[in-house]
Amino acid sequence: MDTDFPADIAATQALLAAQGYIADRSLATVLFLSLTLGRPLFLEGEAGVGKTEIAKVLADGLGRHLLRLQCYEG
Repeated sequence: MDTDFPADIAATQALLAAQGYIADRSLATVLFLSLTLGRPLFLEGEAGVGKTEIAKVLADGLGRHLLRLQCYEG
């Protein structure tokens, strides 16, 4: 079941919190802008920092299916 995108940054934080993920305002802002503008969001960082987790939480909160790609050398 798909849901509408959050109306603002506070609603984005609430959406994530409802899924058990506490996001600071800067993360909620980039997620909100990505959704609102219909633009992709590129996440990079070391293993274990939460890139996949935020994708899972956002997909669950929006009622969407997550398609996960592994992109690495080797």
